[in-house]
Amino acid sequence: MVRKKTLYMDRNRHIWGESAYLKDTKYTAQPNSSTLLPLIGPVASGIIYCSGPFITPVITKYPLYRPAFLYIGAILCWASLFAASYTTQIVQLVALQGVLYAIGGSLLYILCFLYLSEWFNNKRGFANGVIFAGTAVGGILLPLILPPLFSVYGPPKTLRILSIAIAILIIPLLPFIKGRLPVSRTAMGPTPRGQGHSEWKKSTSFWVLVVANTLQGFGYFVPIVWLSTFASDLNLSSTTSSVTLSLLNCGSFFGRITTGYLSDKMNPWLLGFSTLACTSAATFILWGVLSYNLAGLLLFGVVYGILAGGWTSSISFPLHSHVDCFLANDPNLSTTLFGILLFSRGMGNIFSTPISSALTTLTTSNTTSRTTQNLFLDSQHLGFYVAGGKFEKIIIYVGTCFAGAALIALVGWGTDVRRRRSGVLGRQVAQA
Repeated sequence: MVRKKTLYMDRNRHIWGESAYLKDTKYTAQPNSSTLLPLIGPVASGIIYCSGPFITPVITKYPLYRPAFLYIGAILCWASLFAASYTTQIVQLVALQGVLYAIGGSLLYILCFLYLSEWFNNKRGFANGVIFAGTAVGGILLPLILPPLFSVYGPPKTLRILSIAIAILIIPLLPFIKGRLPVSRTAMGPTPRGQGHSEWKKSTSFWVLVVANTLQGFGYFVPIVWLSTFASDLNLSSTTSSVTLSLLNCGSFFGRITTGYLSDKMNPWLLGFSTLACTSAATFILWGVLSYNLAGLLLFGVVYGILAGGWTSSISFPLHSHVDCFLANDPNLSTTLFGILLFSRGMGNIFSTPISSALTTLTTSNTTSRTTQNLFLDSQHLGFYVAGGKFEKIIIYVGTCFAGAALIALVGWGTDVRRRRSGVLGRQVAQA
């Protein structure tokens, strides 16, 4: 039962139609279908997240070919889905819909980030928030549009429609996606050993950020994956379950723009610590305590989307505030570091789902249950105890991940404050 519900959630999360494939005997009759079909979405998202360290060296080393990479990415996205619509072999679906599509999407995604870092300086955070808010819009609309298409036309025709829509919407925009700086200024040339582009490797602040980002990633994706199952175990309809995810994405839309705007105005370490700590509190209180009915679950979805969804906007563009060893206006280096952050976040994207799935199979300890019951008089009216307490360990896991990330961010904030004070004192001594 848990496995079937997880597949339903992946449909909403990855929009790849795994559940539609699982209803068609052309696919389910093939060997290992129950194992391979659910891999399509995770493989695609995992590659997009983890491809940064491998793609950024290429696009920074060969700036003259960046426009060509854009078109290659768009063509791969279209061709992969279009070709997948004409095959019924599961291995080919994974290769086309999972791998090839993700490679094309990675090229588009990282190049857009690089170009945006050239066009924006003082308002990079806000621009970043707008870009990431676009993914939230997709999360609002696509779960409402694609499932009916899968039901009416089936996976092949739906993929064909989707591939054509991608070509129509993306390709005409590509001529307008370009950098601001001359190519000669953006090329990453050789630098002396120990200087320039290698100094970031010695930055304590950056690696503290990587650790916080990784912990955030291990917690962030879990509610997105399990929210539909949680709603189903509250005996809510599938339509209502979709509404909870849509509200989460609505919250993410506003959270990413707002957090991006604030990252231009305040210390991003303080902003990151605040959002992480508040997300941890919201997880324990709104999900663990109040989400025993629809109202509590909807409230948690909106608040979680606003707080957790804005994390990427708080750390992606104002990287110079986290790292003190390189020029803030270097688009190539900013993109390289962003690729590393994507990779560390991708680890959470890949491993958080099997971790949370394993947690649902563990029996809740009597000690934990008694402790929670002592805190609340009416222990049955708790989100912790929905479906007999199946989600209790998941909620604790997510809240703990965000709390741990908040503590790491607090360390980074303290380090940043000491560094700034040392810099001020150094300048005062030099002037004296």
